[in-house]
Amino acid sequence: MDPKELFMHGEFIPTEQGVISVRTHAFAYGTACFEGIRGYWNEEDQQVYLFRLREHYERMLNSCKILKIQLPFTVDELVDISVELVRRNGQREDVYLRPVAYKNSPVIGVRLHDLEDQFLLTSEPMGNYVEITGLQCGVSSWRRIDDNALPARAKICGGYVNAAFAKTEALQNGFDEAIMLTNEGHVSEGSAENIFLLENGELVTPSPSENILLGITRDTVMQVAQRELQLTTRERQIDRTELYIADEIFLCGTGAQVAPVISIDRRPVGTGSVGPIGQQLQDLYFDIVRGKHATYKDWCTPVYAAVPQHT
Repeated sequence: MDPKELFMHGEFIPTEQGVISVRTHAFAYGTACFEGIRGYWNEEDQQVYLFRLREHYERMLNSCKILKIQLPFTVDELVDISVELVRRNGQREDVYLRPVAYKNSPVIGVRLHDLEDQFLLTSEPMGNYVEITGLQCGVSSWRRIDDNALPARAKICGGYVNAAFAKTEALQNGFDEAIMLTNEGHVSEGSAENIFLLENGELVTPSPSENILLGITRDTVMQVAQRELQLTTRERQIDRTELYIADEIFLCGTGAQVAPVISIDRRPVGTGSVGPIGQQLQDLYFDIVRGKHATYKDWCTPVYAAVPQHT
């Protein structure tokens, strides 16, 4: 159902009142940062679980530091605001929360200092962002932005134009998703997802120095793979041609979740179908985010009061 409320300027307001001026600095120059946070409905528990909420807000505050944005909220307060917003909207479905910290001053001129900072939060129903039963990907002609040009470790709104170029090119060329390279020609990430390869019985993923976003889901996959499948993950430079000989490949992110890749540049990955490791990690991931795996329950923030269990 459509959300009734959002959080803006320090209060909960009706969704239709959540507007910004066309003169807003962030609108003109992209001087904003955001997070994408998923909440998953568990029918048995009659509960929405917000996944790794605290970690998302810790990363957002780091993005704010890079952009010289100061928010009047702590991580604990942002967690509470998020839970309250989903409650107020009465959402009992899979949801997507988008907190945005932005430069609100109605001024002309590029800079980060001496501008008013603001925060807003929306909560929307959301299904799958990309296909999760087998993606066909193409290596993009657009290179991933460099940390010294537009820091990829911060989720800066203006930086996603880079992703938009790659995504549109991929879709118009008949692919589901793009794989982006660094300026040096090494594998970086998808248009909005981290990437993992399975090679010689271990997971390989680009290191933080490869202009990647340090993904919450990326960290989740590494921890779960080690604990549940005894698979170590090696963070290193990856050459483009490794994509063509990997046993398995999958993308991951809050939006993408865990999405296996079955072809790259029209070359099959492995057998050309979803591999066993990608399938196991995807199955584990969906159990974890819906609060069905006791080991990882601390990652799941419940929205509603627990329903008493009758015997």
